[in-house]
Amino acid sequence: MRQRVPLVLAAAGVLSLLVLSFAEAQGTDRESCIDDAMIVFDASGSMSGNVKLGIATTLTRIDEVRSALGKVLPAAARHRRVGLITYGPGPYNQCNVELNLRPEPNAAKRIMQEVNALTPAGKTPLTAAVEQAADVLDYRQKPGVVVVLTDGEETCGGSPCDLGKRLHDAAADLTVHVIAYRTSYFSWTGAQSVLGIKCLADTNNGLYVTAESQEELVTAFRDTLSCPMLSEARP
Repeated sequence: MRQRVPLVLAAAGVLSLLVLSFAEAQGTDRESCIDDAMIVFDASGSMSGNVKLGIATTLTRIDEVRSALGKVLPAAARHRRVGLITYGPGPYNQCNVELNLRPEPNAAKRIMQEVNALTPAGKTPLTAAVEQAADVLDYRQKPGVVVVLTDGEETCGGSPCDLGKRLHDAAADLTVHVIAYRTSYFSWTGAQSVLGIKCLADTNNGLYVTAESQEELVTAFRDTLSCPMLSEARP
């Protein structure tokens, strides 16, 4: 029995190190998934189109996105402060960007009220909207997350890729995720392309996710906004 004691102690020591390493990894993930976040929401004119092109349906693109976001945001907003910027509709010109809400706790209800009240219109000033979202997060001073929802290209003269590089040069702790919604059959007609919005995510620690259905949208919002460990602990 005495000869087995050192072996037992050694095994216990290894187990303790494994548990500690796992806890530290969890702590790191938790910190990153509770940073302040800004949703950059596409409300341009194309979002009023039918979900299935060429097929008669009353379900619009923005309706499908609203439904998907509403399934994810309440849980995500319990663990992090979330804000909202919308782009497209507005009273002044075709390239409107509006700061609807700065990041605040338990913001799901307010954000969904804003999103549900939107009437899609205008062009797609995606670059200007993301830049404003980063500024709201004070990205040069602290970590933050931008989640961009778009169903098309930048159409207001901006360059998402150039912005992505500038943001990365100014702050290494900013994360920009891009959810490209129903862009598979989109005709890229402007100076920008899918590569521009993908570059925006790639250069800023983010995911570039394509979504062609409401189920894929739910997964995309969950992967970019939620904190999986905390969500599993508190459904």
